[in-house]
Amino acid sequence: MVHKWFSATGEVIGVRSPAPSIATAVGTADPSSGPGTEPAAAALLTASPEPLWIQASNVIRSEIDKGALQPGTRLPPERELCAQLNISRVTLRKALAKLVEEGALSATHGRGWYISGAGTATEREWPHTLESFTETARRMRLVPHSRVLRAAAQPASLDEAELLSIAPGTPLFHLDRVRLLDDVPIAIDISAVPLAMAPDLPAVDFETASLYQVLLDAGLNLVRADSTIESREVDPVDAPYLDLDVGKPILLLHQVVLDESGRPVLSSLVKYSGARYRLRTSFTRQPRFDRTAP
Repeated sequence: MVHKWFSATGEVIGVRSPAPSIATAVGTADPSSGPGTEPAAAALLTASPEPLWIQASNVIRSEIDKGALQPGTRLPPERELCAQLNISRVTLRKALAKLVEEGALSATHGRGWYISGAGTATEREWPHTLESFTETARRMRLVPHSRVLRAAAQPASLDEAELLSIAPGTPLFHLDRVRLLDDVPIAIDISAVPLAMAPDLPAVDFETASLYQVLLDAGLNLVRADSTIESREVDPVDAPYLDLDVGKPILLLHQVVLDESGRPVLSSLVKYSGARYRLRTSFTRQPRFDRTAP
């Protein structure tokens, strides 16, 4: 039997030949479980010491590794996955976020979750969707690392308060890092998060941890980033961190990341080495209405 997944418009978005479904892999949900609860007896397995989101991640990863879920295929909608795995949407999203960070999935806002391909050209490019530096590195099959320059809570300045829609003086967690791929310096990342949103941030080791993942684990949903890009010459302060000569070009990416309600969660200024970063995007032209010639 061949399984097909369709979009709302009837477009075929995925085809899978006889292979166990995710539901088959994890067993049948316990019908006695109430809505919004995680089952007492489902094959995801309450007796296991592992959290359900890790179990769910492992199940989906296993289906990918077995070839049951092919590169480029879109996963079923989250509602179906929740029903198949008998877990909540919050648990499912933690599992999917883990797979994105590992490079097994890619997420496109508004379109769903896709199985990543192996070695495709897209995988080797910098993102045009919202993903963390760590997620990008894993997708590109490179090793991310950071040198932490500052990790401290300080009161928000007037400019920071305006950017994040908070009151001046509100405690902010400031995180400044040099970001490296395979030990090559790529960028200087200067980020700030209202401390009340994730109070445990000062205790995290950001030499290896992903700020995005820590925020996701804190229950924050990062859905959109308002961004501005400009070019500059690197100054004497930043040049050594990027292993550049003073005056070489860099790209400055200003970003404010928002949650599903439009609330600012994170502000960042990322200074990329101009020779080590490429942003690919596309533009569409709005259709013109017919006009009567004068």
